[in-house]
Amino acid sequence: MSNKPTFFFCKSAAQLEEGCTLSVRMEATGMWKPADILSIKTEGGKRQYYVHFLHFDKRLDDWVVEEDLNLSSVRFPRNCSTAKRKLADEDLPVANETMTRSQQSQLPQKSVDEINAIKNVQWIELGKHRIKPWYFSPYPQEMCAQPCIYLCEWCLKYVMNATCLARHLVKCNLRHPPGEEIYRKDTISFFEIDGRRSRTYAQNLCLLSKLFLDEKTLYHDTDPFLFYIMTVFDSRGFHIVGYFSKEKISDENNLACVLTLPPYQRLGYGRLLIELSYVLSKCERKTGSPEKPLSDLGLLSYRSFWSQAILDVLINQKYHDSENKITISINDISEKTSINIDDVIFTLKELELIMYYKSRHIVCVKSDVVKNHLKNKSKPQLRIDASCLHWVPKEWNSSKKH
Repeated sequence: MSNKPTFFFCKSAAQLEEGCTLSVRMEATGMWKPADILSIKTEGGKRQYYVHFLHFDKRLDDWVVEEDLNLSSVRFPRNCSTAKRKLADEDLPVANETMTRSQQSQLPQKSVDEINAIKNVQWIELGKHRIKPWYFSPYPQEMCAQPCIYLCEWCLKYVMNATCLARHLVKCNLRHPPGEEIYRKDTISFFEIDGRRSRTYAQNLCLLSKLFLDEKTLYHDTDPFLFYIMTVFDSRGFHIVGYFSKEKISDENNLACVLTLPPYQRLGYGRLLIELSYVLSKCERKTGSPEKPLSDLGLLSYRSFWSQAILDVLINQKYHDSENKITISINDISEKTSINIDDVIFTLKELELIMYYKSRHIVCVKSDVVKNHLKNKSKPQLRIDASCLHWVPKEWNSSKKH
């Protein structure tokens, strides 16, 4: 018996139910892609369908209308009733004009039980920016029912409308995150927030970041964490750009969560956040690593940072005139960069710089890698200036209150 999914022609979108798979038009590109229907609702007498595009990030999940659905090839979920199936053109399989045979054969058997949380916030307004969220975040239900949630950009308090926000701003005395400023250069500052001392701010920050981080689970228990908020300064105050968090007590991880808010992405701020986490590790005389597993985007950011930091060390080493080889160990690289040894080895392998020679592993820096590295370094980029950091590591004892 064939295990390939069977597709049916639906006479009406009313026959569709949660768990169905069909071809849907993507708003961003106008292209038709296979998608699962995760939820169905009716607004203004018109049905809407919340869909997840297969093999795409969940941030592209969205509500669509009937005009965006291709009813010529629908796969019903396994638990769909026989009566429901018979409504679909007498169960006659048809060829799908918008999916390739390869795509059809690779579609997973989707269970409604596997459906993840649906995006519940339409828009947020933070300062001068109105932002469309990517993922679900557990804001109060009455807030989520509004077209837009308004956030105070200073304390991150959330309110229902612009009028409530205006009233709040009259009373809000903050013009920067409620912590100690530990770094300032030009218009960029970092503030250290204790998740216990500034619990409300930290929880509001976690709610905000959950809108843009799919795997983030932290919300209520912020006490064990420190938050490092990056801001840009102007005449009005210090505006939040992004942040990273780290556990107060951790033997290995120097970063738990990192986010650059969408209006500030692709400007080099993400790299700056990562770099600061390692500068703090150097101050602690430790090596560090981000909490695993990393997201796809997180891994790309870290690979870029690790590669540049490690190549900086290798290229700056002196060569023996006679043997023409770098006199440095992986432990030395880890110590100089504060990058965990496993991450150093991973990066060297990714760059194909580790070779097996005369019964031992050696690091071989190739000329094309050096050329690309120097070319990338010549481009303007934001960097942490350690001389502008004013921070002393704290001793956190697990046996006492944080």
